[in-house]
Amino acid sequence: MTDSNRARGRGHLRVGRRGPASVLRDLSQSGSGKLLFPRHGAEALQAVWLNTAGGITGGDRFALSAEAETGAALSLTTQAAERIYRAQPGAPGEVRTVLTAGAGARIDWLPQETILFDGAALDRRLDIRMTADARVLACETLLFGRAAMGEVVHRLSFRDRIDLHVDGRLAFADRLRLDGDAAAALSRRGVAGGAHAMASVLLAAPGAESYLNPLRALLPQSAGVSAPDRSILFLRLVAPDGFELRRHLIPVLRLLSGADLPRPWTL
Repeated sequence: MTDSNRARGRGHLRVGRRGPASVLRDLSQSGSGKLLFPRHGAEALQAVWLNTAGGITGGDRFALSAEAETGAALSLTTQAAERIYRAQPGAPGEVRTVLTAGAGARIDWLPQETILFDGAALDRRLDIRMTADARVLACETLLFGRAAMGEVVHRLSFRDRIDLHVDGRLAFADRLRLDGDAAAALSRRGVAGGAHAMASVLLAAPGAESYLNPLRALLPQSAGVSAPDRSILFLRLVAPDGFELRRHLIPVLRLLSGADLPRPWTL
């Protein structure tokens, strides 16, 4: 397959404050990346990121950048789960997301699940840039095949990176790498204990550590949460399948967001 046959998608939006509402200041999109806006005039502008190619395979590239200006609020999700299909030998699929939150701004990044199929190859990066008085809630979820379909992921090349910069300083970084037989790796007690679904949640905001005890009361034994800094909270949750993952994750996201979740976030 030549480079011209690879899927490409880019999106950019910038949100500002107008009175009590957050409004769109700038928008661009190209290729297989589309942005939809199901709700207008609310305090937080809601946007939905859509991959019209229907999935990602080796060599595909998608990039989204979103900025909330001073005092603005943005809620971002995706229309459906992202599917990462079997890749031919060569370059992996690439997904890049950059979130920028200005003074007193808020961004909720709550995409639907990423489903990794057998033979998938993906390099995914989330880069968050914010001021110390901004608030960013980010959630990334992974399904290693679909349990209901009996799918098992034996061949996988996966890289996942989360970088948080506060006032230009690297304040938090998370790295996840899985190569080869993912099912065998996930079966290990020190990795996932046989779980096939995983979520990572990051909250960066003044006073984030205050959520530690309420979260520990909500989370199952297959999850852990910590506050490496008073303004940073990170948790990881594993579950047997996507349904169980959402069952535990939705109350967590409702607590941390303090608002209704985007419509796609239903059981």
